[in-house]
Amino acid sequence: MFVAVRAAVYASGFVLLWGWLAVAVRPFDAELGGPLHPWLVGFGAALMLAGGALAVWCVAVFVTAGGGTPAPFDAPRRFVAVGPYRWVRNPMYVGGFSLLGGVGLWVRSPAIALLAAAGLGCAHAFVLLYEEPALARAFGAAYERYCHQVHRWIPRRPASPDGPRDPAAP
Repeated sequence: MFVAVRAAVYASGFVLLWGWLAVAVRPFDAELGGPLHPWLVGFGAALMLAGGALAVWCVAVFVTAGGGTPAPFDAPRRFVAVGPYRWVRNPMYVGGFSLLGGVGLWVRSPAIALLAAAGLGCAHAFVLLYEEPALARAFGAAYERYCHQVHRWIPRRPASPDGPRDPAAP
């Protein structure tokens, strides 16, 4: 139960941080050509809802299957390759930045949409330079097999109906 509370607190902190950054960049909309086209509002709403649902699902999977939280300093204790992690290695980032990009489109803010793109670029660097090496050290061959079966950013259908091969298997 305590891990779920920690996960909720950390996830809320991430949402508040990115929300604050979105509010902070909003004044740059005028310099970036003003509001985005109105036809993007509906797509933005759908992207925002789908991204938010995916991010919440990821946090729930980290708590239930991994025994940890989304925070790097309180990461899951067990290797997680279930739920959305069957389809893509970094679904929490995909969901979070889809949510942020969706907000940008929904409120027609080019600055928030660019913030989402820049944030995803930073997340990519973080994944390459810190997360993947740390996961390889922590989970060894199981993580390496998982990396060969599941794409980093682009979701794809798992090779088997049950998802990737059990990463803990020899």
